Amino acid sequence: MIHSLTLSDVLADHARSRPQVTAVVDGETRLTYPELDERVTRLAAALDGLGVSAGDRVLWLGQNAYAVLELLLACSRLGAVFCPANWRQSEDELRFVLTDLTPAAVFWEHSETAAPLRDTRWIQAGEEYERLIAEAPERAFAQVADTEPVLALYTAAFAGRPSAALLSSAALVAHATSLLVVRQMEPGFTFLNNGPLFHVGTMMFCLATLQIGGTNVFTPAFDPEEVCRLVDAERVTQAFLFGGMIDAVVKANAGGKYDLSSLRFVAHSAEWDDMITVDDSPWCRSRMGGYGQTEVGGMLTFLGLAEGGAGFAGRPSPLAQVRILGPDGAELPVGETGEICARGKTLFSGYFARPDLNAEKSAYGWHHTGDLGRREPDGTITFIGPKLRMIKSGAENVYPAEVERALKTHPAVADAAVIGVPDPDWHQVVKAVVVLKPDALASEEEMVEHVKGVLASYKKPRHVAFVDTIPKRGFTPDYDALDAAHGGGNYPGV
Repeated sequence: MIHSLTLSDVLADHARSRPQVTAVVDGETRLTYPELDERVTRLAAALDGLGVSAGDRVLWLGQNAYAVLELLLACSRLGAVFCPANWRQSEDELRFVLTDLTPAAVFWEHSETAAPLRDTRWIQAGEEYERLIAEAPERAFAQVADTEPVLALYTAAFAGRPSAALLSSAALVAHATSLLVVRQMEPGFTFLNNGPLFHVGTMMFCLATLQIGGTNVFTPAFDPEEVCRLVDAERVTQAFLFGGMIDAVVKANAGGKYDLSSLRFVAHSAEWDDMITVDDSPWCRSRMGGYGQTEVGGMLTFLGLAEGGAGFAGRPSPLAQVRILGPDGAELPVGETGEICARGKTLFSGYFARPDLNAEKSAYGWHHTGDLGRREPDGTITFIGPKLRMIKSGAENVYPAEVERALKTHPAVADAAVIGVPDPDWHQVVKAVVVLKPDALASEEEMVEHVKGVLASYKKPRHVAFVDTIPKRGFTPDYDALDAAHGGGNYPGV
């Protein structure tokens, strides 16, 4: 165990070496590293008292809060696995997560999210959560191996239902270390967790901030006015922001009401650049680019490691290797397109309760990302696009299979396929192509509302086309033909 370094260990060391540094800020709550360490110890003891054992799962149903980081660290201390669920999901989707993950304890903010499972303890955020910590004793815990899974994030709904990717402390610490080097994070780094913490894009920066001993500021969700206020009040270094979100922040700060100069971020527009400090780190110079996915802890390649390179995904993380493999597992020559495959310290431990999928994904001793790419002559990587189709709407991934599954549950629908169509604001939006049963009637609005009732709202179709038949390649829709007939395009990597 002398070579192990868990997230819990990182926190414990900061409590000793950074006793006066503020670790978390959330509303009126401000905790130094020693205070956070004490609360995490008590929370781990409370989880143990609830019957949560090593390997058990603990679920969070709610928006961003400092409790998310506390629960993750407490699970690390106890040897359990923490999962922040997507609170934007429908009741049906959340019921699936509850049944699939079978958590030993659920911490929740909203009672209507999903019905409790039998034999599962539900603890409400707020007073009940704080009482649980206050009444728990401080106690010592046995060392947990850093190779044990500690974080579960649901991802990859290509087959119609998502799977929980399991990430160990070793993988998370390795990824955080790689990210903080490329981002050139320094002591005093303050990150605003305004993006969803069920998304690896926010979580990876939260943990890199923890790794460097910085300050994590939490807000429930993105609100441009509140982002401005918190950046000003807490002297935030970085936040979870991209395109349209940046424009909204600029609009909220018209007239310079707030001082955003502490924000060291990528250049975007003349108005934005005047408000912030344009950062010169490799991460920001390359416009925060690269290639990644949840299964690799966040980023697998960084453009910041390949400035001026031919491949627009950059070069691999220092603690990972990338190969472009063919169907037989052999590495392909430079310039040929194949599957992006990887191995290394930052990779996940597999999917929870998916033995067949895990075997498929780890064939030939490499993690198969499910994405296509090629190696350029200068050694950099170009991302081509998913092997299976994915729609990118804003910052969200939408998988046609799960929207198609939802559409087919409507009693009037005989068949359905889903494509992505270009959109000036969202990059792509969802378009459904629907075949109705004989003599059945249904409107576009009815289809949209039906999907909205089954899936998260951002997955609903913006457009619906009714057709007599859907072209097929074997048993699957001919998406190329559907794109040509119905205006599809703008897919990731294309």
